[in-house]
Amino acid sequence: MKTYLPSPPLQPFIQLYRIIESRDEKVNRVLPDTTPAIAFRFKGQLRYIEGEQPAITLPASVISGLRNTVRLINYQPDTAAIIVQFKVAGAAAFFKTPLHELFGHSVSLDHFVNRQQLTDLEEQLSVAASDAQRVLLLDNFLLAQLRFPKQDELVLHALHQIHAANGDVNMKALATAHFISQDAFEKRFRKVMGTTPKQMASIIRMRAVLQQPPADRNLTRLALDAGYFDQAHFNRSFKQFTGLTPTAFFQAPSFW
Repeated sequence: MKTYLPSPPLQPFIQLYRIIESRDEKVNRVLPDTTPAIAFRFKGQLRYIEGEQPAITLPASVISGLRNTVRLINYQPDTAAIIVQFKVAGAAAFFKTPLHELFGHSVSLDHFVNRQQLTDLEEQLSVAASDAQRVLLLDNFLLAQLRFPKQDELVLHALHQIHAANGDVNMKALATAHFISQDAFEKRFRKVMGTTPKQMASIIRMRAVLQQPPADRNLTRLALDAGYFDQAHFNRSFKQFTGLTPTAFFQAPSFW
């Protein structure tokens, strides 16, 4: 796995590009995050695994909205993809469609981008001589898609407060602090962030739990400190988020 920075004009909106290559078949456990992502497969096949359902082959270019459950991505042998990891609220600068409509879904990018432009990019990525060349191709493509460079400062400030409280925030009080009704605040937040403030807070809360150092991983204390009303509630939420029990997850040698 390699990471690259986007060009300076894109850096306010995109954190990095991540190139993942797999010689052998593998399954990546992708945990819920606070931003959507786009994956451009330029070699091999990617499949989405969900429960006991047959694996679904993903399109060459796919956008994934926020979700509150783990995502299992199967890389077939000799597969490679470049992932666009947006910054907070960054994806909204590229798409007219309200991002909350993508919550829990992964769909072909041609629902949002001209099909011919996308086909041209996919072909160019597949024949590019180097990763640096692929990054340049992706930079040029995304610069052409940039529509709304101005970011919503109210939503960004509210999100900062949710992060500062590790997700333990009263949404009505948060809206009031920003001199806006709760209904208007939630609509504005959904459009920019791709999910409701409450759902975002739950993602931030669980990610804060996962970042606890090993010495602090007493599960009962973790659950109470994070605001879960009992251990059973915490265990259910944790397994939905990671696909594993807390004990199994923290004992694993690595995770995504």
